[in-house]
Amino acid sequence: MTPTARIRLRRACTAVTAAGVLIAPVAAGPAYGTSAPARTAAAAPAVPDARSAPSPDAGRDFPELTPAVAAKLDAAIRDTLREAKVPGVIVGLWAPGKGSYVRTFGVADKESGAPMRTDFYTRIGSQTKTFTVTALLRLVDQGKAGLDDPIGTYVSGVPNGDRITLRELAGMRSGLFNYSEDEEFGKALTTGGTRPFTPRQLLDYSFRHPVQFEPNAKFQYSNTNLILLGLVIEKVTGQPLQRVISEQVIEPAGLHHTLFPTNADFPEPHAQGYTDQSASGDIVDSTDWNPSWAWAAGAMISTMEDLRSWAKTLATGTLLKPATQAERLKTTSAGIPGAGYGLGIFDVQGWIGHNGSLPGYESLGVYLPEERATLVVILNTDVLHDGQEPSTLFGEAITGIVTPDHVYPGHEPTAPRHG
Repeated sequence: MTPTARIRLRRACTAVTAAGVLIAPVAAGPAYGTSAPARTAAAAPAVPDARSAPSPDAGRDFPELTPAVAAKLDAAIRDTLREAKVPGVIVGLWAPGKGSYVRTFGVADKESGAPMRTDFYTRIGSQTKTFTVTALLRLVDQGKAGLDDPIGTYVSGVPNGDRITLRELAGMRSGLFNYSEDEEFGKALTTGGTRPFTPRQLLDYSFRHPVQFEPNAKFQYSNTNLILLGLVIEKVTGQPLQRVISEQVIEPAGLHHTLFPTNADFPEPHAQGYTDQSASGDIVDSTDWNPSWAWAAGAMISTMEDLRSWAKTLATGTLLKPATQAERLKTTSAGIPGAGYGLGIFDVQGWIGHNGSLPGYESLGVYLPEERATLVVILNTDVLHDGQEPSTLFGEAITGIVTPDHVYPGHEPTAPRHG
């Protein structure tokens, strides 16, 4: 078996990951819990799209986060942690008038046994896509780009570049091959993990393959789309992507612990990350792997509190014109019941946001407008459990208790492991 076959490249941060079923309870592991103060995004006010506006009955079905409910959540999370062999997890759940639930479970470092902490920085993988597409949409609002512009207007050499639009790239409907499913890319990434990649190198891995289908014919998740959108943003602004995202998204959203790294540097404090995406297939420490391979599709770093604030900002569209947010939330089927993908954003059973996965780390940041509830999950592993993403297992366990009519997520076949 080749290293790539063994590793089974997966969509790092796919829009709707494979769902897991919570298995019979096992002995609970240690938990370390602290509460975190609320933070409000300092964004310019905007009228939310009707899709995001809470109904008059908002919050009526969401349970008060009493000690009894917290105990149920504790048990479900501990069971999932033990069953999926996850080293550590951070969970934050908030609903106005219902209270909050903020806990850490397990360890941040398997060698030292140091516990997880709620103030950790983490690599957020494809939650980066929500920032990149927001930066693009702000350029659209400023009249500097159009969603229906062909990508060939901005980037040369793209297959079907005269027909693939920016809208189709943001909505995962371009037909371009996902570079992170390329066998040579998989070998390059998993041999050490420290190699830097340029956006053009990433596109080369994609463009050596034929297009998968005609533009807008169907949904297919591809990191290639976001690399192209990152280049569009740089072309339009004449500035590096990380600067544009910082100035046009992070700062207006009032996020103080979110950044777009340009190398493998990782702010302290953070957990050690563990992955089986190594050349040998063994579980290794990937904490310092260079995230340049994901760039506009998945390189960013954030914290639980910033992801909490960002999930609401993203779902309610406070950084965008109402009409633009409405376009963003027009989802098309992502291939499973109850799940749709918009423009760099998903809606799974009413939960709006994105997940993220890259070697060593997974995250989930979602907002449920109907209940005005926010859920953030952060893990220090991306090792699958019975073919399921561990972040999905936690999302399902938690929402099954607090929002049984909106259980995250649905189901899909096993996906490739990067991108």
